[in-house]
Amino acid sequence: MTNSPFLVIGATGKTGSRVSDLLEATGHSVRRGSRQSPTPFDWEDSSGWAATMAGVSAIYVTYYPDLAYPEAPEKIQLLTETAKAAGVERVVLLAGRGEPRAEACEDIVRNSGLGYTLIRAAWFAQNFSEGFLYDSAMDGFLALPAGDVAEPFVDLDDVAEVVVAALTDPAHAGQVYDLTGPRLLTFTEVAAELGAAMGRPLVYQPITSEQFHEGLTALGDPVLADVFTEVCRQIFDGRNAKLGGAIESVLGRPARDFADYCAQAAAAGAWEKVA
Repeated sequence: MTNSPFLVIGATGKTGSRVSDLLEATGHSVRRGSRQSPTPFDWEDSSGWAATMAGVSAIYVTYYPDLAYPEAPEKIQLLTETAKAAGVERVVLLAGRGEPRAEACEDIVRNSGLGYTLIRAAWFAQNFSEGFLYDSAMDGFLALPAGDVAEPFVDLDDVAEVVVAALTDPAHAGQVYDLTGPRLLTFTEVAAELGAAMGRPLVYQPITSEQFHEGLTALGDPVLADVFTEVCRQIFDGRNAKLGGAIESVLGRPARDFADYCAQAAAAGAWEKVA
């Protein structure tokens, strides 16, 4: 076990918090990097990055708001240069599957001269209970430009365990891990399973990319609308409708099933309405 701390960038996020907790539970020292944490890290202000990385052995990187944003490659390039100068040994990067700009960021990490592990994750199951689809699930209506394309939803706890393995064991250096759940599910099937777990109807309505863009634009962030509409055009063309075996190969057990996620989230009260 290394005595050097691990830096988790995005430690208040869905994966970062889980990775930090797991590392600490196994006796590792963690610097939880975020804009609001005692270990400051701000993607918009690189002046403190070198100090934050000093003495760190490995870094887990989640880019906010998303690697699909136009500025992401430039930020990842600067991050790897700063990390290498600070003496960091390894970088573990979280990316989406099949996204061209995310792949460009992967190439930057791959060519940085640092040890690396690239994590390509399917859609998180927890998006429905603690992510951007929570409100839609609570409203009983999912509207996405996904058609009948299937997605192998992955459990965040599995992602976190693989990340921790990649951070703590150099044997994972140079690997690209495709993380998925064990089943392909259309959003119609997801709505049925999720609704049953929630105890109330949940309907999936396929919409066009134009309708999706219009709905996001109404939220007041045109860049977000452009970026995520383009991501949906890319990933809902069927390219990601396949299973990956990395979770089983890294962890030595099958990936958690979406049905297990639904049952656990329901038991934890994820969708209980606040009076």
